[in-house]
Amino acid sequence: MPQQRGTSRRPATFFFSFRSPYSWLTYLDLRDRYPDAADAMRWLPFWEPDEATSRLIAEQGGRFDYSPMSRAKHLYILRDIRRLSRERNLEMTWPVDRDPHWEVSHLPFFAAERQGVARRYVDRVYQARWQEGRDISDPATIDAIGAEIGLPGVADVANDPVVRKEGAAALAAAGRAGAFGVPFFVVDRDAFWGLDRLTQAVAALRGRSGPVTKEADDHVRDEASVTATSGVPSTDGGHAGGCG
Repeated sequence: MPQQRGTSRRPATFFFSFRSPYSWLTYLDLRDRYPDAADAMRWLPFWEPDEATSRLIAEQGGRFDYSPMSRAKHLYILRDIRRLSRERNLEMTWPVDRDPHWEVSHLPFFAAERQGVARRYVDRVYQARWQEGRDISDPATIDAIGAEIGLPGVADVANDPVVRKEGAAALAAAGRAGAFGVPFFVVDRDAFWGLDRLTQAVAALRGRSGPVTKEADDHVRDEASVTATSGVPSTDGGHAGGCG
């Protein structure tokens, strides 16, 4: 019989981004269809960091893998999101990002989490961006959302060095988990990328029971090592309902 580890588990993690329409749709499905899974997961924001955050990630010994998508993939996503929105009877507005600065919208998540209103914050920012067409890189937009949920002036946390480090740590965690796009789920040693993998991630979370064998643990670690050293690009050429 293979040696077995204890039954203690690391929290399942949901990496989400306000930038991604697939992450938005995944959030809605998770909220409305699988609230038990939503409650059981740790939520961490994922975004393309600016230079200051990138330096903090490096100082922490971490890395963040991100590559801009091709024009062809971007055009495909435009069509795909329209289809998926219609299937859900959603009225969406495609936002125009004139000068995106993703720290402005993502870093306040940590302040909202400390105040117990993280879900409300996520809900309102997604709604503002994908259904109201508002610019979430504008601090005024984020402050208006903060005022609605009891966090006045919350956009200022994007300039807080402590929160910056917290955000860098979250992106470093995404790098360690192998996250290359969103939505991205990690359940024990399994990873799931994309809206199309949500049901599998939920099934894995609901079915987690018993110890993890050392053999399975070693297999996943070896597979991750091969991926890290093979020179494989960080973005996936395929498509599973996710943004790279």
